[in-house]
Order: sequence, then C-alpha cells, then structure tokens
Amino acid sequence: MASNQFGQIFRITTWGESHGKAIGVVIDGCPAGLFISEEEINLELILRRPGYNALTSPRKEEDKAEIYSGVFEGRTTGAPISIIIPNQNADPSKYEPIKDLLRPGHANFTYGEKYGHFDYRGGGRASARETAPRVAAGAIAKKLLMEFGIQIAAFVAQIGEVKTIEPEHEEIDSLREETLKSPVFCPDKEAEREIIALIEKAKEEGDSLGAIIELRAEGLMPVLGDPTYEKLDANLAKAMLSIPACKGIEFGAGFAAANMKGSEHNDLFQRNIEGNVITKTNHAGGVLGGISSGMPLVLRCVFKPTSSIRKTQTTLNKKGQKADLTLPEGSKHDPCVAIRAVPIVEAMTALVLADAFLMNRSARITRESAKSYSS
Repeated sequence: MASNQFGQIFRITTWGESHGKAIGVVIDGCPAGLFISEEEINLELILRRPGYNALTSPRKEEDKAEIYSGVFEGRTTGAPISIIIPNQNADPSKYEPIKDLLRPGHANFTYGEKYGHFDYRGGGRASARETAPRVAAGAIAKKLLMEFGIQIAAFVAQIGEVKTIEPEHEEIDSLREETLKSPVFCPDKEAEREIIALIEKAKEEGDSLGAIIELRAEGLMPVLGDPTYEKLDANLAKAMLSIPACKGIEFGAGFAAANMKGSEHNDLFQRNIEGNVITKTNHAGGVLGGISSGMPLVLRCVFKPTSSIRKTQTTLNKKGQKADLTLPEGSKHDPCVAIRAVPIVEAMTALVLADAFLMNRSARITRESAKSYSS
C-alpha cells in the first residue's frame, strides 16, 4: 500500500489502523522556527474526536497527540515532525460477527480484492479514524499560514434537506467563532435546531444523513498554485476527495455555472479602496487558471450518508452467498459523518495551502532574493 503520502514540500505520511495500537503522522518540509505545542494540536483534535457530543459516534477517544520529534524548546527544527495518537478505546470484538460479510458502502470488498488481506477491525486503514493524524498535521499547517495572514473556516452548509443561510459578508473570525459554538458546526441558529432534530430522527430510525460542508479561506496572495498539473483547485479537489465519504467538490458558483452565461459568470476586475486588484464577484471561488486570485477561496464538499447503519441490509458474504447484515449491539457509528468532517476539511485545505505557499517560493527570482543569495 504505497499511497500514504500527501504534498510536495510540506509533505505528510500517515500511518495506523482504526483498532490498532496507535495512529500517527510524519511531517516533512515544515520550516524551522515555527512555534507549535501539543496543546495547539490537541485543540484541533478535540473538534474531530468521536464522542465530542451526543450527535456523533459514542466511541470515546481522548485523541491526545504526542510530538516525538522535530520540535525543540517549543519551535520546529526543520527535522521531520513525528506525532503519535494512541488508540485508547479500540474494541475489535464488535466486528467479529460481521467480518465475513461485504458491508454495503464500505471498502472491505475493494480492499480485499486488491490486497487479498483486509483488516476488518473498524475498516482498518479505510476507517475515518485515519483522519485524526491529518488534523494533527493540519494544525501545524494552519499555524504556518497564520504567520502570513491566511485564515481558514469551514462550516456545515447543509444536512439532509436543511440548508444553512450563508453569512455572505461575515468576517472569517466571526464565522469561525459562531461555527465553533454549534454542536453541529452550523453558524445559522435556526438551521442548527432543524439539523439536530433531523439527526436525532435518523438515529431513532437507525439510518444516516448526507451533508455539504463549505469552506472559506482569506488572506491568500494571488500566486498560490502551479499550472498545469499542480493547480491549486486540482490539489484541493484531490485533498477533499481523499477524505472518507467525500463524493464531490465545487468552487465558487460550482455546478450552478451550468445555468449561467459567460456575461454572468465572469468576475470583472476592479480596484478596491487600497488600490489592489480584486473582482466584483467571486464566481470562480478565488482561483483562476489554477492560481489563487487574491479573492476568498470558496469551496463546498458533499459527503455521503454514513454507510454503517442499524437497519438490516441484504448483502453477500465472502463466498458470494446472500446474507443479511445487522450491526452487532453496541456498535459505534456517526449518524452523519460530515459533522466531524468540518475540522478535517479545514486541515486538508491548510495542508494544500501550506504546500502551495512553500512551492511558490521557487517560482521566480526577485532582486530581493538575489541580494539575499549573494550576501
């Protein structure tokens, strides 16, 4: 399985399984001198961890990250940063009764066909548990981006048929603050109440819900992204689609562009009060030609309903025989995986932007950089 790395310069390698001893990440390419602590990483992990509230999986994991290398006296040294997160509430016994069944919506069939040997304990490497190390790495990427005024905020834009009224002109700090107050990461209080009721109903019925998460990033300079095969939006799309259960992504106007004319979709250039070039609208979502335009980055991701549900489903066993799948009593799953995916979407965005920022430093030689090289 040789596909566990992500990024070019700011590069991560994640490891571990859902019910193994631990999970973790190794980060290469983080510049030296960045102040970072385990506390900052753990604050991000709290938002993703199971058992965070009654609307998520009841699996209890503290998700306490431990930095094993790459940080000395509170600052990064430039060496690989190794972070380990112990699995404290792993219970593979729940999967024994269903280990020979092909679980609908899960990867045990495709993993089994590809590798011939599959860790069925919670999905092993295919589990969303693998996203905890991504969030840990994303905390460091966020800290790096903040050094240069780049901020990120994601929120639940829709769960089921309930849509959030989008706070179009709200400052990103306020948007993030309101979002973090909500148990479902929804800044719209009316929508929050409807979403909670919808999730509780799905739990009672033994079913699950899909959702859309929206993300905004501000402070991006108009230089991030490298055509042709390292486009910013292309790398963001790959990042989002690598998250378990994410099935689609759009930028700016997105698929609504199919109903627009060029005269409506084109973002007209103008200058703001400070004299900077901006666009009158942002249908492109902050990316032009694969390079950030300086406008806010706006993207939305759709997440499928959780595949593990209490309802009995008809499937096949490994021998190809028809069988009924009923999850064992006490199984722990999210009624809507997208709630805990909000910090994951932020983390993956931060990783892409941090990598793009570092890659951009080699884009061209300026007089200032030439002077520094010769001095």
